[in-house]
Amino acid sequence: MECSWKTVLLLVCASLGIQYTAIRSLRDSFSSPCQGSHHCQHRELKEYTWRSLCDDGLSFGPFNSQNRKHIILFATTRSGSSFTGQLFNQHPDIFYLFEPLYHVQQAFTNSSTRLRKILDRRALLGAYRDLLQNLYNCDFYFLENYIKPEPKDHVTSSFFRRGSNSALCSPPVCEESRDAQDSDEFWCSKKCRTLNLTLASKACQDRGYMAIKTVRIPEIKDLRILSEDPRLNLKIVHLVRDPRGILASRMVAFMDQFRAWKIWNATGRRPHYVDLAQITRTCQDLSDSAETGFQKPSWLKGKYLLVRYEDLARNPEDKAKDIYKFIGLEMDEKVRTWIIHNTNRSAAQEGNYKFSTTRNSKATAESWRLNLAFDIVQTVQSLCNNTLSLLGYKIVNSVTELRNMSNSLVEPRTFLPFS
Repeated sequence: MECSWKTVLLLVCASLGIQYTAIRSLRDSFSSPCQGSHHCQHRELKEYTWRSLCDDGLSFGPFNSQNRKHIILFATTRSGSSFTGQLFNQHPDIFYLFEPLYHVQQAFTNSSTRLRKILDRRALLGAYRDLLQNLYNCDFYFLENYIKPEPKDHVTSSFFRRGSNSALCSPPVCEESRDAQDSDEFWCSKKCRTLNLTLASKACQDRGYMAIKTVRIPEIKDLRILSEDPRLNLKIVHLVRDPRGILASRMVAFMDQFRAWKIWNATGRRPHYVDLAQITRTCQDLSDSAETGFQKPSWLKGKYLLVRYEDLARNPEDKAKDIYKFIGLEMDEKVRTWIIHNTNRSAAQEGNYKFSTTRNSKATAESWRLNLAFDIVQTVQSLCNNTLSLLGYKIVNSVTELRNMSNSLVEPRTFLPFS
């Protein structure tokens, strides 16, 4: 009898699951080779990858970081998350990682077409959560399953956006010393070159807090397993932004993907085909996640804070203090200095780099209103009406209302931590 591909995959998963359990049990009977050592033995972790594909649940090994505090900056693409992430990256007691889930997404994307059709959303989320769990335990070897080309002797030159992670661009991970005027993003990739993942793990262990930014997990409910794990002291900072601003930013940053939108915006004529699905899905994810937070489920108690990017951009120092109060850490003077130097720049100083975190933050928050065509704004308002209302963003009914920058479209709202 001919077996379906799903049947074959289930059989393979079952077989690998048995092997995984045996290997994991044997490995867990020994102490971690990384404890107290700067040089760790190589560990075969390929069974983890298959386990993530086949099982939505999680089972973790020994934790050696019970005193560490864990933070996740939960956001969507082009919502101000790179800027917000720097508020964590500048603190000397926080080990910050910029989008490590990128490597998982790339590994899935590059898999065979037939396999991608079989693997569902739950499998990808399982892989994401498995990686987050291990990274929060400062286990960078687990990441080697996804980095391509595969690291040799725990050394790689392919770590995504290493320059956005200050701890990975500072001694002892990087032997070079950076001058204050140097840009992390470009200086680090040029001077530090390859990344030793053993040193990265050690640097992580030396800091009391770890923060990870991700835009690849769709809904807050997808973090429930991590939130309920008693070995994690997890705080979720949920960053949201006006979806009209999100779309405008995506049109600039991802020109090829949003070519039809840009033609529409430039000519005033809607092309025959414009993909509305992405912005619709973004708004749905924003609404679903915010509604979950507002419902105050027990698994989010003491762990959830919603932050609007527009509020942060208008009053960066005050909102940064609120965020630091939520995570239980004093805001270091280095953070305050970074805010002062990076939120009052002119347009000329901002540059054209699409992931730049240097800006005139007050002007940037609603600048999309000057650049987005009114009929596009109307389309987004129609698709995202519930999201706009839920998060406190006003709709506009005319070009005059849209362009009148003296009247903000952000309603005064206070979003308190769920305690």
